[in-house]
Amino acid sequence: MKIKRDLGLTDAEFGLLAGTPILTGSLTRVFLGVLADRFGGRIVNLVVLLLAAASTVALSYAHTYPLMLLAALGLGLAGGSFAAGVAYVSKFFPKEKQGAALGVYGAGNVGAAITNFGAPFVMAAAGWESVARIWAAGLVVMALVAFLLTRDEPSLAERRASKVKPPPIWAQFAPLRKLQVWRFSLYYFFNFGAFVALSLWLPRYLIGVYHLDIKTAGMLAAAFSLPAAAFRILGGWLADRLGARRVMYAAFGVAVLGTFLLSYPATSYVVDGIEGPIAFRIATALPVFMAILIVLAFFMSLGMAAVFKHIPVYYPNDIGAVGGLVGMIGGLGGFVLPIAFGALNDLTGVWTSCFMLLFVLVATALAWMHLAIGRMERARTPELRKLPELPEMADLHPAAEAKPEPKSKPQAKPRARPLQAAE
Repeated sequence: MKIKRDLGLTDAEFGLLAGTPILTGSLTRVFLGVLADRFGGRIVNLVVLLLAAASTVALSYAHTYPLMLLAALGLGLAGGSFAAGVAYVSKFFPKEKQGAALGVYGAGNVGAAITNFGAPFVMAAAGWESVARIWAAGLVVMALVAFLLTRDEPSLAERRASKVKPPPIWAQFAPLRKLQVWRFSLYYFFNFGAFVALSLWLPRYLIGVYHLDIKTAGMLAAAFSLPAAAFRILGGWLADRLGARRVMYAAFGVAVLGTFLLSYPATSYVVDGIEGPIAFRIATALPVFMAILIVLAFFMSLGMAAVFKHIPVYYPNDIGAVGGLVGMIGGLGGFVLPIAFGALNDLTGVWTSCFMLLFVLVATALAWMHLAIGRMERARTPELRKLPELPEMADLHPAAEAKPEPKSKPQAKPRARPLQAAE
């Protein structure tokens, strides 16, 4: 807010300045993921983080709105590096451990929550320019430490040793034409994008609905966002153990229930009773609201990890491109949904309209996932089509009479190919 006062910005101008890094970080993920597959995540992350650090320093010296917007564009590259990191980390682990590994990597999101918590104290003591410069110094240190203490991906080292050229750029984008990739993107749009959006929207919601002061609202918003980032590790581990499909069903099922409960607005009723009108009110108390919200955050974090468990299983040679698109759509959710929340408030005049939108979103994702899995299972196992839809319909589907099989030499039964646990 001090930047807004210093430059005399309007709410719209300040919103654009605050949202620009999120937008840049989202839109660059596909390209940075492809570059990581091509040149290696280690070198791509080094370059990206150093550019982001330079942009952050430039932001602290910019005193006009256009220069700040330009610096904010470069600052957002730090968020785009997530796709390069996913492509890099996943190539060091076998499929049965990639979920946990990517969960640990994704738990780095807790850094954003820590920054939001600590930055106001530094800003109060030394000004917002010092916050930017300290953050830039941290970026440089971490970029150099990561580059010096890590090594190139095994697949990249092997490709260089054999002097094999990387695939053409156009070939790396080919998987993005598949509908399945966009379905995974919808999963992440809800699990990650809606999580980020709620983290940004919650202080305003709590102040407007429960009339809290800004400090209390900020602390409760931190209670939503801080622990959930760490739960990605658990989500990745569960996806390895139980399969990403089961974790996604649990995450979406709880989210459908949670958003439905939170969608119900506070309502006053007057019922004609025996002895006259009876007035009563139904509303979600603050402790109940926070309890549902924290449970929702927990399962959303499990869903984030489960989404990225799918990618190296189905697209092991295109992790950067596919992970970049999925991450881009999720990041755009964090940018678009707060705007949609505000528009729905203006349109409906109902505070809980944000949760109504999230209910429709997650219900759509769950239905699409269930239909896609059912279609996939029927394609792999044609016998499922002959089974009755419900047990009580068994008499309507009489079993075909058994035909005697021709005599032949006994043959060894082929081993059934197990279904991939990730879908």
